[in-house]
Amino acid sequence: MQELLRYFPQLTEQQQRQFAQLDPLYRDWNAKINVISRKDIDNLYVHHVLHSLAIAKVVQFKSGSEVLDIGTGGGFPGIPLAILFPNTRFTLLDGTRKKIQVVQAVADALELKNLTAQHQRVEDFRGKRFDFAVSRAVAPLPQLADWAFRLISNRQQHALPNGLLTLKGGNIDAEIQALPRGSYTETWPLNSFFTDEYFQEKFIIYVQY
Repeated sequence: MQELLRYFPQLTEQQQRQFAQLDPLYRDWNAKINVISRKDIDNLYVHHVLHSLAIAKVVQFKSGSEVLDIGTGGGFPGIPLAILFPNTRFTLLDGTRKKIQVVQAVADALELKNLTAQHQRVEDFRGKRFDFAVSRAVAPLPQLADWAFRLISNRQQHALPNGLLTLKGGNIDAEIQALPRGSYTETWPLNSFFTDEYFQEKFIIYVQY
């Protein structure tokens, strides 16, 4: 928790309570359904929560905006972002039912009214448009972009135009080069936001068609 307050000192008391609840909630659920590597659960706040919140260093989601989390897994980055932006609507998708079960249970425990969890593959999702799609280590960048861009709204309300924001690590050049011609990208190294060694060679990649 201290790492969160170091980088996000303006958290309200409610947000601090919600973030503090994540540790016992995920420990309890992880004992039943392995949604976080068991050797990594002690690093929940840096490796998962703070990592997810890196997106907030790039864009501040506005009230009433809609964000899609593709392949949310155990709820990252969607749940930390939903806590940080209580007036933004988040839709979290995953094709594995037991993971969505955990996401829903955590969201219910935190009383997150701005989050919808759905057991569904993004390829099959229909009927809604979003300001941004977000993801964390789900699929190669060209595949993510293909999934995301049919679901991105034309209505613009942020300084950063609507698009895909994905958290990636390692050598990202080949994935960026494999995007369709005409794609616009920006990349932010996470070590420019956070000093922990974990964030070396980790990035946010933004893609706009």
